[in-house]
Amino acid sequence: MALFGKSAAGGFMDEIRCDEPSYLIWKWHPYKSKQGYNKRENAIRWGSSLRVKDGEVAVFVYNNEDGSYQDIIEGPFDKKIQTENLPVIASIIGLAYQGGTPFQAEVYFINLAKVIQIPFAVPYFDLYDPRFLDIGVPTSVHGRITFNIADYKEFIKLHRLYNFSLTDFQTQVRDATARYVKGIVTNVPEEHSIPVVQIERKIPLINEYVEDKVKKRLEKDFGVNVSAVDINSIEIDKDSEGYEKLRSVTLDIVTETTKKQAEINIKNMQDMQKINAENIEETMRIQREEAQYAQHKQTQTSNLAAMQLEKQAEVGIAGAEALGQMGANGAMEMSGGGGMNPAGMMTGMAMGGAIGQNMANMMNNMSQVLNNQQGMTQNPQDITPPPIPALVYQVAINGQASEPIGMSGLFQMVNEGSLTKDSLVWKQGMKEWAKAGDIQELQTLFEKSTLSNEAPPIPTDI
Repeated sequence: MALFGKSAAGGFMDEIRCDEPSYLIWKWHPYKSKQGYNKRENAIRWGSSLRVKDGEVAVFVYNNEDGSYQDIIEGPFDKKIQTENLPVIASIIGLAYQGGTPFQAEVYFINLAKVIQIPFAVPYFDLYDPRFLDIGVPTSVHGRITFNIADYKEFIKLHRLYNFSLTDFQTQVRDATARYVKGIVTNVPEEHSIPVVQIERKIPLINEYVEDKVKKRLEKDFGVNVSAVDINSIEIDKDSEGYEKLRSVTLDIVTETTKKQAEINIKNMQDMQKINAENIEETMRIQREEAQYAQHKQTQTSNLAAMQLEKQAEVGIAGAEALGQMGANGAMEMSGGGGMNPAGMMTGMAMGGAIGQNMANMMNNMSQVLNNQQGMTQNPQDITPPPIPALVYQVAINGQASEPIGMSGLFQMVNEGSLTKDSLVWKQGMKEWAKAGDIQELQTLFEKSTLSNEAPPIPTDI
């Protein structure tokens, strides 16, 4: 340490400062004193200079019969030691030394910017798979912890700086970290469903669990700011008997599970294919019924006039017969039951014919009104013939049957490239799906699609 000057009572003043290039906690000693050899080890002369750099904290620890007291000075600071700078020493000692006699105090410098990295190791311990608790597998863990001192007041509160040993402190942190990590890794297979034989491949995931819990405990127990807990490796003793047993039973389970899953996948695929086939069959059935119903209605509409004439004739004949019978019965009654009455019979027939004709005319008028509402005329020559049945196909697209598509739609699909000669198609009457290029009536689609929409150049040699 550098010399600062002389006191009024004689002797040399000290300059209290830390010039260590790298440290976390460093204890200052007076000039030419030796630790543990004389009383001047902690002797500080009143009026000595104190220099604390930015990012440092100087802690004066006074240990006397009344207990341990502390003065804390934050950097940057570069002044002489006076009562206003050390309020605790002023209150417990006062000016008894009158500025010249040394007072006893330990001075510790705490580096708030220093980051410490400590490696840790968890020796081999038995790790158990929750499915096989009778099989222990020897496992070890290696890693590194990184920390610094951010809240120095909390750190000082948790640690007795008097005769503080940084080596002992680092050993305590290392041992505590190993204990915490061992406890967490021991519960990982059960809490997070990680098989023991696969634990070496789960280091990133396990590191997240470990870091979260270890950081909180170290900060609480040691007052340090933990920036990282890194697990470098998790090693399983693969030569151990426990590993061989666990690997054997686990392999059997994996094989059986894979087999069962494959069976389930195959069954699901078969069920899906069956459902798709049933859906296609049902869709085609509905489409056939709808087409047949539409064709039936179209036929009925085309033959409506003939049906009307037929019904009119039936009604007229039935009315005539009924009324004629009535007339005949009346004729018999008029003759007194002894014979036929020609006049009565003729009268009844005439009346029946007239009534039948009137009913027929009435039905004819009703039919004519119905035809007018449907936009049709009574004249059979004006009835529009039924449309020519459309040629429609269904196309297999991505394993699914499309809606029925006419020739114009198929031609457009050919031009777009979504229908090729290898595409599967089907229509009513076909036993199975076939390639579009193998169907004769569709071959013209592919020939037309290759025709150019532009006129060729006019020959010049004609």
